[in-house]
Amino acid sequence: MSSTINKRANTNDVAPSNPLQSDFDALSNSTDDDERYLKRALGYKQSLHRQWKFFESFAASFAALYSVGGIRTTFTIGVGAGGPAAYWSSYVITCIFVFITAAVLAEICSALPAAGSIYFWAAEAGGRRYGRFFGFIVAWWSTTAWTTFVASNCQAAANFLLSEITVFGLSFSTDVNDIKFRAVQWIVAEGFLFLAISMNYLDPKTYSLIFRIATGIILLDFFLNIVWLPIAVSKSYGFQDAKYVFTQTYNETGAPPVWNWMLSFYVTAGILVGFEASGHISEETKNASITAARGIFWSAVASAVIGFPLVILFLFCLPDLDTLYNFGAPQPFVEIYALTMGRGGHVFMNVVCIFGLIFNTTVAGVASSRLIWAVARDGVLPFSGWISQVSAKKEPKNAVIVMHVVAALLLCTILPSPVAFTSLVSAAGVPTITAYALIAFGRFFLTPHEFRHARWSLGKWSRPFTLIALVWNLYLACVLFSPLGFPVTGQTFNYSPVIFGAITIFGIATYFLTPEEKWLPNARLGKVHQLDDEYNRE
Repeated sequence: MSSTINKRANTNDVAPSNPLQSDFDALSNSTDDDERYLKRALGYKQSLHRQWKFFESFAASFAALYSVGGIRTTFTIGVGAGGPAAYWSSYVITCIFVFITAAVLAEICSALPAAGSIYFWAAEAGGRRYGRFFGFIVAWWSTTAWTTFVASNCQAAANFLLSEITVFGLSFSTDVNDIKFRAVQWIVAEGFLFLAISMNYLDPKTYSLIFRIATGIILLDFFLNIVWLPIAVSKSYGFQDAKYVFTQTYNETGAPPVWNWMLSFYVTAGILVGFEASGHISEETKNASITAARGIFWSAVASAVIGFPLVILFLFCLPDLDTLYNFGAPQPFVEIYALTMGRGGHVFMNVVCIFGLIFNTTVAGVASSRLIWAVARDGVLPFSGWISQVSAKKEPKNAVIVMHVVAALLLCTILPSPVAFTSLVSAAGVPTITAYALIAFGRFFLTPHEFRHARWSLGKWSRPFTLIALVWNLYLACVLFSPLGFPVTGQTFNYSPVIFGAITIFGIATYFLTPEEKWLPNARLGKVHQLDDEYNRE
């Protein structure tokens, strides 16, 4: 996209189509660099409050990732595919490539610190020809993924609570195939959703406290597992030996040996996804072109680093896999804590786990609502005008309502079948990872010379890292599309490709049905790069 083409774009081509979009040619009276850059280079008015600093930016991704809870929630799936040897080695490999992907996205965020995050980056990466198409596709992918993630967190919290039924020997089934249990599971999950998202309606100034509480609970959870669990295990059934932890293989999936091993990435990749949340809140972050980029990269690093010792610790501390898979509770870790810490101790541990997931959901809701708001600001979603409205407190309250309602509806899929919601959960990671790949594709092949003025820059490593991120995330998408049980039946079929396909069709349909003037017009995409160059020369 050349500057000559950009300069020929007439005024009507770049005129705002939404009150929240800025007139590029209007002068800004603000002395704030973030506001000036948002208006003059990215084409948006400062509509949200901007008061968060590095900690809030870091915590948005760190708490949304919650790698401690992610490892625990999906642990039995991970060790079932390849066994302990596959699990820990796949985690190490995942960490390396996640660092690279996070660095690539951080660089793009530094050049384009907008609330739409990966949606906006995809539109820019697609260039003048494909930008609008990429934008619409990723808008639907990302909003669906984050809303589904909010819903799945609440089901996970419900499983921790309802596992006490098994521990205390109550006469109520915890079999997910029992409709009565699923009904209770649904009610509890909806309750946790209401509790978590209700904090999103608070004054934005209180969010700093929520970020601190969420981060504190994660660190408490981490240290309790690192210190208390091994002491408790040593006084109960004892540790596994090193040979078991580092060399033992296992095939719970029934897949061919090589693919069974590859399926271990199904979990390790799902644990470390969503680190772009710092980008979702970038329009509320001071010095966003540096702060948000650092938040993305360092939250991914911190989440991965604290996760690795837990993976190794859990492999040493858990009973053998046959015993593990015979536990009757919907969340096996609750029974493990009960066996090792006793009833009183494990209840405290379980409360920490549940509150960790609740605040994880709250922070994820902050990121998700900003994403939905930004997508609506550009006219991609139905009722975009209403969704993109901002309250007097400079909060996207209507976007929070939409996120809450959709997440509540998604939880209803628990009722008809446990398979339906499990597939929906797996579908939460696929759109985000595929969006990472699409951004890397556009960045490498379509707009390789754009985003040159990122203050957080990879320099000469930018292009090779972008190619690596493309290949890695395409591989992960293939793994996440795979069934987790073989032979494939109606009960073991992974419906995430079907769900992903339906989301993509929605994106394509809205691309064709939405008039271009109702969206951020293509000419504005070119103008962004032109004014970015001019701004950085000032």
